[in-house]
Amino acid sequence: MARSALLNVMVQAAFKAGKSLSRDFGEVQNLQVSLKGPAEYVAQAHRKAEKIVREELMKARPTYGFLSDEAEEVIGTDGAHRWIVNALDGTTNFLHGIPAFASTIALERNGEIVAAVVLNAATDELFTAERGGGAFLNDRRLRVAARKALPDCVIGCSVPHLGNGNHGKFLVELRHVMGEVAGIRRLGSTALDLAYVAAGRFDGFWERDLAEWDMAAGMLLIREAGGYATDFDGGNDMFNAGEVVAGNEYIHKALRDVLHRPVPTR
Repeated sequence: MARSALLNVMVQAAFKAGKSLSRDFGEVQNLQVSLKGPAEYVAQAHRKAEKIVREELMKARPTYGFLSDEAEEVIGTDGAHRWIVNALDGTTNFLHGIPAFASTIALERNGEIVAAVVLNAATDELFTAERGGGAFLNDRRLRVAARKALPDCVIGCSVPHLGNGNHGKFLVELRHVMGEVAGIRRLGSTALDLAYVAAGRFDGFWERDLAEWDMAAGMLLIREAGGYATDFDGGNDMFNAGEVVAGNEYIHKALRDVLHRPVPTR
């Protein structure tokens, strides 16, 4: 596959951060004897990986803006471009030695995501996409799954954890979806969840209470793989709404219909 110069910059930044994370991931299990030690170690690993990504991206395009989960937003003098980054998506997995985490980078141009990278350094899986150029896993072209009926589908989701999200609303949505599908999966990394939809591993996905850096790259991957990624109303306001629902044409609609079912009353 041919990559643009900008996508090559993003891939290089992700791999450098991934190399750092891989080294740190190898040490996490040695720290499990302490309750406090591993969490602080992971926080440091996250900050270090973000610093690497930021330096690589800003060196290549110093006038671009920069938005991430670890630092204050930088407003670029360019005015049209912004990097959106989560150097370690899946920190709980990382903390517990589970090899499902990602470095994710998206490039926004005039409010539209135009390039995306999601790298799982633990498995050497690199997901990339450019607007109009398709989505790829390493060098293999991706297409969303072709299933048309929810009972045949495996659907991804994210479970709100302690202190985050609306647990009651999620449990209602989960009950509705579980009754319609072949299986539910929760990876613990939104970036990977969305990449798995693009790769046809998951047939669909939904999640609320998201930030831009959680979903920016994954949304483009899905769209370039022939799928749909929208807010719950089918619009393009995912960042403001903090939510995303994804799948192919049929599953995206069917999943949205299920998620809009009214809460049952006793």
